[in-house]
Amino acid sequence: MILAAVLLIYLIILSGNLLIITLICLEPQLHTSMYFFLCNLSMLDLLYVSTTLPKLIYICHTGDHVMSHPTCLAQLYLFVWFGNTEAYLLTAMAIDRYVAVCFPLHYFLIMSKQVCVLLAFPAWFIAAVNASIMTSLSYNLKFFAVIQVRNFFCDVKALIIAAINDTKPLRTLIFVNTVTMGLIPACLIFASYVCIIYTVLKIKSSVGRWKMFSSCSSHITIVVLYFGPPISLYMTHSAEQDIGLTVIFVTLVPMLNPLVYSLRNKDITQAIRRIIHRKKT
Repeated sequence: MILAAVLLIYLIILSGNLLIITLICLEPQLHTSMYFFLCNLSMLDLLYVSTTLPKLIYICHTGDHVMSHPTCLAQLYLFVWFGNTEAYLLTAMAIDRYVAVCFPLHYFLIMSKQVCVLLAFPAWFIAAVNASIMTSLSYNLKFFAVIQVRNFFCDVKALIIAAINDTKPLRTLIFVNTVTMGLIPACLIFASYVCIIYTVLKIKSSVGRWKMFSSCSSHITIVVLYFGPPISLYMTHSAEQDIGLTVIFVTLVPMLNPLVYSLRNKDITQAIRRIIHRKKT
């Protein structure tokens, strides 16, 4: 039963995000900064879940929980890299929405292709460097011959709990990482939406206000689901809470991303109709 549920979730995530990427690549009308970031987000979600769920599916199918140390570190590196990249990418998407709402007449001038690349590329690069540092410190941890990681993948917090040597440097890095990769992006996103709300409230037309709010609601939903559980995870000390929070941000957010951005987005639904119409004709 668990195997079927995990497999179904993984297939939903793969198909949903692949659909978003395909639509954005095929439809010229979607070649804007907003959908450039959305394409990056969908690609990240595919990579993100593919570092954890295939192993979980294997465990559910075979009952074999064994993982070698190099495989564990590789999984840790990829998980931290993709997870941190997504935090910065969601911040870039908030900046994009801020420019679209507060400076609509200059939107396409400000959010040029060059600016989009300058916002997206550092997100991947900085997160990769941070993941390298965390993995290097995790490599120096010492364990007994066989350890039991209290999670369904190689999470750094679970490794710290199982380590038998000094973990203070890694704990310090986790705290810094929580601030720089979690709280700071969350604050920047919050500041962006304060400015957006202030601008929207000045619009006299209720229809106009609703249109502006609805254009940002999808991003707000994903931001709340993405930042809440990870920040709570690294601030709590309960193993049961850790597993529950991990499941939320490892599976729920990547699964909801394509649903939120497609069902609530007219551009995406219209792109689907155009492709279906072209195939019929």
